[in-house]
Amino acid sequence: QLQLVESGGDLVQPGGSLRLSCAVSGFTFYYYAIGWFRQAPGNEREGVSCISSSGGSTSYADSVKGRFTISRDDAKNTVYLQMNSLKPEDTAVYYCAASSFHMATLNDENDYAYWGQGTPVTVSS
Repeated sequence: QLQLVESGGDLVQPGGSLRLSCAVSGFTFYYYAIGWFRQAPGNEREGVSCISSSGGSTSYADSVKGRFTISRDDAKNTVYLQMNSLKPEDTAVYYCAASSFHMATLNDENDYAYWGQGTPVTVSS
């Protein structure tokens, strides 16, 4: 059974850091690119970051470049999103998703066949 489970969401003050995890099971992890998306209340879901199946390529939304870092540990079937210098506008539910492409885009959710249930991140003082 294909499954992606996010964890690590929390309440954090502006300027703080969080690390989100996406644990993957039920398929051959290293064949899939993994993306992180987020959806804030009242907004459409947007792409945040993506890492290729090999881990050699990454991409980031302009709004998070220089603050967020995506990585993957194939031995643990897990993808991480390290989020630093968090801002209130980063508040959202964060989702990870798997794509069978070597490297997927952040602009087309149709690239991604499998989705997790999301983990909430709140940035507030």
